Amino acid sequence: MNKYHFIAIGGAVMHNLALALVEKGYQVTGSDDEIYEPSRTRLEKAGILPKEYGWFPNKITPDLDGIILGMHARLENPELQKAQELGIPVYSFPEFIFNQSQDKKRVVIGGSHGKTSITSIILHVLKDQNVDFDYLVGAQIEGFDLMVRLSDAPIIIIEGDEYLTSPLDRTSKFFHYKHDIALVSGIAWDHFNVFPDFEGYKSLFSQFMEMTPANGELIYCEADPLVKTAAENAEIKGKKTPYIAHPSLIEGGKTFLKTENGLVPIQIFGEHNLQNLQGAMNICKSIGILPEAFYKSIQTFKGAAKRQEVILDTGSSTIYRDFAHAPSKLQATVKAVKTQFPDRQLIAVQELHTYSSLNKDFLPNYAHTMNPADIAVVYLNPHAVALKKLELMDQETLRAGFKRPDLKLFTDSSALKDFLLSLDYSNSNLLLMSSGNYDNMDLEVIKAKFN
Repeated sequence: MNKYHFIAIGGAVMHNLALALVEKGYQVTGSDDEIYEPSRTRLEKAGILPKEYGWFPNKITPDLDGIILGMHARLENPELQKAQELGIPVYSFPEFIFNQSQDKKRVVIGGSHGKTSITSIILHVLKDQNVDFDYLVGAQIEGFDLMVRLSDAPIIIIEGDEYLTSPLDRTSKFFHYKHDIALVSGIAWDHFNVFPDFEGYKSLFSQFMEMTPANGELIYCEADPLVKTAAENAEIKGKKTPYIAHPSLIEGGKTFLKTENGLVPIQIFGEHNLQNLQGAMNICKSIGILPEAFYKSIQTFKGAAKRQEVILDTGSSTIYRDFAHAPSKLQATVKAVKTQFPDRQLIAVQELHTYSSLNKDFLPNYAHTMNPADIAVVYLNPHAVALKKLELMDQETLRAGFKRPDLKLFTDSSALKDFLLSLDYSNSNLLLMSSGNYDNMDLEVIKAKFN
């Protein structure tokens, strides 16, 4: 029996990979110094939750087939050091995914934004069409128990990001998958604590594109000028396929795809999502899904979690939650909601939560991103700023950065809640954007204002 040990088993992708290997019949153990929900309960249910937190070199035994190393671990981790002493193979999760999928057709979705949405659309369509496939996706998706599947399927769909592989390997994850088909959705600078040089960041995508083999395909969004330039300059022998947003129209707050056989209703909206949909459609076509089948299946796709997710809809007012935090994502989401419902008041609330967003030097990248909103609100938690050892920005700095003189700023979640409770939500949309949770602000009392 194959036997693997996970160092830092509690991470989102790491614990999903562990569960996928249990499902495959492998023997799995793991360690971590902290495990939060839902990882804890899911690992416990599978019988592989570590008995206690911490690192225990005695877990590392010569009979292990390999170690799977998470980004959360450090180079001086005692379990890692023991594995290296014993000569046990150490894999990052991207290396392990490749190791398990060398005989499959590998489809890798890359880009600064849109990766999860595009991957989610492809997974939804393939499942709806009863295609056998493996996958790795960066979010929990409706209809899928795990974020990872490894089986004997002939194809694997991988959400491939550009971030660092592991403490041992500082190259980008998506290089390890050695794709047959690649998609690049967009290039926009973010996480500049990891990628301080924008030219260097852009070059990662060029390198990724140029890994496309002679019998492979590069699918790219030519609506993004940086992607278009990189793809056109990429020296590959494989096929290049550009795409733009799928033709559509909006009627009564609903989006319809324009197709050769008439209008097709869909449940997602916005220019960026129509680009994502077209990119996903091109991938599906490359792996044998005909357009008619795609159009049939896409009608039941509700969107990826926390991507324009509907929290409450009264028919005349809606609360949306979105993961948007990078400037490009923020701008696309605000514009999409306002374009979909031009006659409704739009209240857009952005929590600055990531290192980049809380950094004064990065702030000018947010210029004009909130422009379509009727009321623009920014929340930042002074504690989060202190944890990242950054300077707390004042109101004038933020207003100047967003180029929005009427920007409303809150540094206390209870004051933000009181402000939101003071508003009239008739014929309005409330858009809550964050990779955090507004310091556990109670959404139920705000939802009550809509009923």
